[in-house]
Amino acid sequence: MYENILLPYDGSDGATEVLYHASEIAHWAGATINVIYVADTARDSVTVVEGQTVDVLERQGEDILEEAAKTLDTLGNRYKTDVVQGNPAPTIVDYAERYNQDLVVMPTHGREGVSRYLLGSVSEKVVRLSSVPVLTVRMQPDEQLVFPYENILIPTDGSTAATHAAKSLIELAAALDATVHVLSVVDDTVGEADVRPTASETESEQATTDAVETVVSQANACGVANTVRHIEYGSPVEEILESIESHEIDAVGMGTTGKRGTDRILLGSVAEKTVRSAPVPVMTIADSE
Repeated sequence: MYENILLPYDGSDGATEVLYHASEIAHWAGATINVIYVADTARDSVTVVEGQTVDVLERQGEDILEEAAKTLDTLGNRYKTDVVQGNPAPTIVDYAERYNQDLVVMPTHGREGVSRYLLGSVSEKVVRLSSVPVLTVRMQPDEQLVFPYENILIPTDGSTAATHAAKSLIELAAALDATVHVLSVVDDTVGEADVRPTASETESEQATTDAVETVVSQANACGVANTVRHIEYGSPVEEILESIESHEIDAVGMGTTGKRGTDRILLGSVAEKTVRSAPVPVMTIADSE
């Protein structure tokens, strides 16, 4: 499914864990990992060393990528390395699109020491801007990454963006022989309690059921052997996080939507909040519009 995987990398502990995870995915897919270090042009990094003008960040990036290359040599991956300059998030997005990357892998929260540009704010910007699928990985000391994924959660609201994303995620699940969990949430967090369902609420429940059945039908047609339906009531983000824990989910896949420069977010900020808080990898796939 993937021929080229882009990994922005800074050599921190959290980023190193993600390097290993990207390596496992690349091995499975037979892909090349393109490891880049972004020298942030917003920082003053030029200095004089032994009479020569040098860019400290570029030199630091070269050293960090050399260590990454040693790790990938040990793991037996095909890879390329590159130091690039620019504003981190747009530079990552532009690099992925310009060089035909199939997947961007980024940490969202890491252990102490992870550089600013690999923290949530930049990763979230990449999710919003990227036309290339983005796999965000939230790393904490007590969390582990598992691959191949055995259980993949696909939240859906029946939108075009959700349906578009589901197609790619189902293909991934089929290739991995993973179980697909399809979740749709009736958001009952707004409104008065203890009142009769209105016609619009009944329609909302039906739309939720239809959204799940659409994805399940896609999965069956693609040869996914195991599908599980989940219809829940409550806050979408909370129900996604609850499903991850209750069903031993290994990865979540979501659609995003919007034009360049605006938030590519499904169901308001649900995708953004999921990227920020999910304890497992989250793949976001932009609508092709």
